[in-house]
Amino acid sequence: MNRLIILFTFIFFGTVVYSQAPFPEPEEVDRFYTTKTLVVLEDDMFSAYNVFIKEAVAKYWEITDYDFISEARFEEMRNDPGYSFIVLTATRFDRDKSGSFFNFINLLLGKDVGRIEEMPEFCAIPLSIQGADDMEYSHKLGMVLRFMQAHVEHIKEDPSLTGKKYLKYYNRFVPEAQNKTILVSEMDLVPELRTQEAINKYYPDNLKVVSDEEVDQAIENRAANTLIIHKVGPVRSEKGGLCFKMLLGTDDARMYFYGEHRISDRDPNGLLVNDLKRIGRF
Repeated sequence: MNRLIILFTFIFFGTVVYSQAPFPEPEEVDRFYTTKTLVVLEDDMFSAYNVFIKEAVAKYWEITDYDFISEARFEEMRNDPGYSFIVLTATRFDRDKSGSFFNFINLLLGKDVGRIEEMPEFCAIPLSIQGADDMEYSHKLGMVLRFMQAHVEHIKEDPSLTGKKYLKYYNRFVPEAQNKTILVSEMDLVPELRTQEAINKYYPDNLKVVSDEEVDQAIENRAANTLIIHKVGPVRSEKGGLCFKMLLGTDDARMYFYGEHRISDRDPNGLLVNDLKRIGRF
């Protein structure tokens, strides 16, 4: 998980643990490519996530064979090194004063270990807030799955770089964002940035405020040299809550920016002025 958030409560199918999953060893990275990836579905016949993840995996998962299993089957099969797993987890962080639970999508490798949190973890990506409208993330789920696969490939290039365990590693690619078109929807921005004055003052020349439909089209068409923002924050923007922000390439599925901040009157839920300054300063 994120190295800046070390002490947290991690809820997994009712189990509470207090540690971080280990980064895969080089031989485990190689073994991943021989596994079948099992996508763990929620035990809820009305789960919108189950519908969205099935559609996204069928369309975007290319790196391994895959299948879908129940939570109960996951418990039975997670010790088998012949499998990898895509698992949705609910996480609450000690330093998040809003009490929100974040849905993370995790890519784990099967291993004969006693506890779930001891399974090698390739990545854990913030997906949504529990209680939020599932439609807020549904159209970006395929983009997240593509990033997870690109992340594995990136690790394979040099698995000795354990910094790749943390999403902040990808901030090294921020300078390259200057050569790409950045698409954001109005609701991804803090209110301060939803004005023409702010556009004139703060926006990088390559940033465009567009509709959700245009973001969808960029993802669907794998638009060249284009980045979209994936933002996850509390439903009611409670003070003290956490906001996560990521820029993902629609063509190469690479992450070009990762940020997080604690929500306050000064820093609401959304992409901040300081984020735009950081993205546009190079």
